[in-house]
Amino acid sequence: MSAAIPTIPARAGRGLYQNRTLRRFLRHRLAVVGLGIVLVLTLACVIGPYVLPYDQLHIDLARRFAPPFSGAHIFGTDPLGRDIAARLFMAGRISLLVGVCAMMVSIAIGATIGIVAGYRRGLVGTVLMRIVDAFLAFPSIFLLLALASFIKPSPIMITLIIAVTSWMEIARIVEAEVRSLRERDFVLAARMLGLSNSWIMFREILPNVAGPIIVAATLTIARAILLEAYVSFLGYGIQPPLPSWGNMLNGAQQYLANAPWLAIMPGIAITLAVTGFNFVGDGLRDALDARSDHS
Repeated sequence: MSAAIPTIPARAGRGLYQNRTLRRFLRHRLAVVGLGIVLVLTLACVIGPYVLPYDQLHIDLARRFAPPFSGAHIFGTDPLGRDIAARLFMAGRISLLVGVCAMMVSIAIGATIGIVAGYRRGLVGTVLMRIVDAFLAFPSIFLLLALASFIKPSPIMITLIIAVTSWMEIARIVEAEVRSLRERDFVLAARMLGLSNSWIMFREILPNVAGPIIVAATLTIARAILLEAYVSFLGYGIQPPLPSWGNMLNGAQQYLANAPWLAIMPGIAITLAVTGFNFVGDGLRDALDARSDHS
């Protein structure tokens, strides 16, 4: 009598895959450091304004240009005597929220166009990818500035503008992945069962391109935070008195000699946020790549 061949249930198989992915991610030291940076920065921006003795709009003219660690002002004060830490954490809420929301919109646009173009191919796919090429022909930063100059700046509008100028790379990544999957056995089986194209694209293929989309999403957050800071620094983004890291840098440039901490603090925050998300994105890319598992 031949021995029975052991089988692994589907749930157990998914569990093993998830455990291997987590182990690969934890072995990536820079990714763990990046995740720690992102979590600490997010918690500071969410909780910080509630534990500080001053809010971001409190003005104390007697304490103008107070240096860091002077009394209750741990990061110093600005030209109006406002607490830099309170403004930095509140600005972080706005900058991080803009980054996350812009990522979600750009992923939705780019993934949809990439899936449809990669699956349908032919005339539909060609037209969609030529639209992508047309958008890529314009330098994204100039397109972003052009749009921002014609639209009244607000967090919502800046988020949408950044998303509109950030989806093209995602569409290319997803389209390439879908083209490699559309002739796989599970897709052919779905066609033989008579499932609709929409079902096949978004219920069968989409989960199989989730890895590249997750990596792209993480890197898109970092790019969106940097773009928001850049546009706000030039005066086309978030407008005072609403703080953002970019307009804090804009207001600090004339005081670099006398009060350098006005620029150093938001500059450090931008650097940490962008570096942290980039490290996490690199770690996710390696963790989701099964070829990197040598255990």
